[in-house]
Order: sequence, then structure tokens, then C-alpha cells
Amino acid sequence: MPEAVQPAEIARGLVVKNTGSAYIVRLESGEEIPCRVKGNFRIKGLRTTNPVAVGDHVEVTLTGLDANYISAVEPRRNYIIRRASNLSKESHILAANIDCAMLVATLVDPPVTTTFIDRFLATAEAYNVPAVLLLNKSDLWDDDLKELADGMKYLYEDIGYPVMFASTVTGEGIGAIRERCAGKVTLLAGNSGVGKSSLINALVPGAGLRTGEISDLHHTGMHTTTFSEMIPLPGGGELIDVPGVKGFGTLDFDAAEVSHFFPEIFRVGAGCRYGDCRHTGEPGCAVAEALDQQLIAQSRYASYLSVLEEAEGLDGSEKYRKPF
Repeated sequence: MPEAVQPAEIARGLVVKNTGSAYIVRLESGEEIPCRVKGNFRIKGLRTTNPVAVGDHVEVTLTGLDANYISAVEPRRNYIIRRASNLSKESHILAANIDCAMLVATLVDPPVTTTFIDRFLATAEAYNVPAVLLLNKSDLWDDDLKELADGMKYLYEDIGYPVMFASTVTGEGIGAIRERCAGKVTLLAGNSGVGKSSLINALVPGAGLRTGEISDLHHTGMHTTTFSEMIPLPGGGELIDVPGVKGFGTLDFDAAEVSHFFPEIFRVGAGCRYGDCRHTGEPGCAVAEALDQQLIAQSRYASYLSVLEEAEGLDGSEKYRKPF
């Protein structure tokens, strides 16, 4: 008689790497194994290019062959997501089950836009992920850039976001970053070229991540990270490194809730005459008054309008102009 087929073993694990075509899962035993997902694997209610993300706790079917596969994703505590591309209606999950989203930005080589920062912070608010802004490459700052950095620190800390300065050249901020990330799962995100790999190499001796140069032609970074990966921190905690992104498209925001993701606009908006005020010219708008009194930054309001326009599906001819 033929031997009875043994049932496949089920194990629990943590997704620690996504190469695009496969995943590395760290089992509860500590062993790391390659896994795949079946072609029809989807998470109900979520259209995404990657149904499994780094940071996910998963069930794995162990076949005893090379074809171990992820059979289920456990409920996520949180995640952070972005539009897969400017023209796509699908999402891309950057990471799941994270304690902190640290946005690494630079004022020069390459320069960051406040719109990019604000969209990232709004997305973190929407998905209940505490966020930190890290301004890197402080060794490149002249007096004007130092003044700009201090202004950004004042702006974002006044809203409620911690702001840190760092340089892997001088060592500024490295100890403070290590302390903030200790014992936590921290997502490091940002444009290409902002120095995430150099930061990780400074924080994790022996990590050996490849670093890149800045394009002289466009003053933008060239991708050195091509996959998402979880990197253990000495002394406890994990860093999640993800490929650099050029833009940060928001997805599926309800237009009526966009102001909720801009904390200072939401706080001030509680004083508007109408409860459904969109802050785009309505009478009795407290946000308009706060803008006139410079209690809300014009850059933040412009970012708010850009996200609101996206949520309402407005085209170029319909976009809001400053109504106040």
C-alpha cells in the first residue's frame, strides 16, 4: 500500500524581508525560512500590490520542500500604506505592526518638499502610527539651511511631531535615534538618497547596507534599497528599511475626514460655525482666521488642500485656490 500523505505542519512567524517575489519569515524557533504566497492570496477588503508586508505575523504551511507558503496573516495592530503609483488605485503597504514611523528627510542633496512630509504625516495619522521627522545630513547645512531646519523643528514640534537632526558624518543625533528606537519596531521611510542606509549602518554595526551617490543631474537619490527588510537593533528593537519613494500618494481618504489627519487644522476647526466646514471659504471658518493670524502655517494648509483635492477627485480645472 502507498504511504499515507503526512499533513503539512503549520507554524507561526514574523515576516522580516520582502524581496518582491518571496518573503523571509522568522519562525518562533528563530529559524528564518523563505516563503511564498499563493497567487490568489488576498486580504479581504484591501486592494494592495503586496497582501503580505514586513512586520506581519503570519501562519506558514511547512511542506518539507522548498515550497513553504504563507497561509494566513494575523490581524494587524496597524500598518502604513501609500498609493502604489500616481495613476494607480491600488495601495502598497510599507510595513505592519509598527511602533513608530520615522520619516528621514534632507534639506539638500536631495531637497525635500513640505508637501511630501505632510502627506506622510497625514497618512501616519490616518493609520494610527506615531510619527517622527528626522532631518538628516546636518553636516551639509550652512547658516541659511540651519535657520530653515530650526524653523521646521519649531513648526512640526508645535503641531506635536518630534523633530530630530542627524548626521552620519559628525555623529550628531545617532545616539538619540538609537535611544528613541530601543525596544520598538521603527519604520524608516523617505525619498531615495536621504541617507537611510548610512543611518542604519551607523545604528547597527555590521549591517553593511549599500549606500549610493546623489545624481548630479537631478540632485535626487538613486535607489540602493530594492526590498523591504527588518533589521534587529543591538540591545533590542527592529528597524524596517523600505525602498525610497519619490512621492507619497494618499489613498481612500474620506474628504470629510481629511482635516482629522492635520492635527492643528482639526483642533482649530472645532471652532468653525458649521460642523461640516471644509475650510475652503465657508462663512465662519475658524481655520481662515487662524491662517490670517499665522497660527496655522500656509505650507500645512496648502498640503491639506492637496490631500482634500485628491480625496474629492478634483481635476486641474477644479482645484481649490486659497479662498481667504
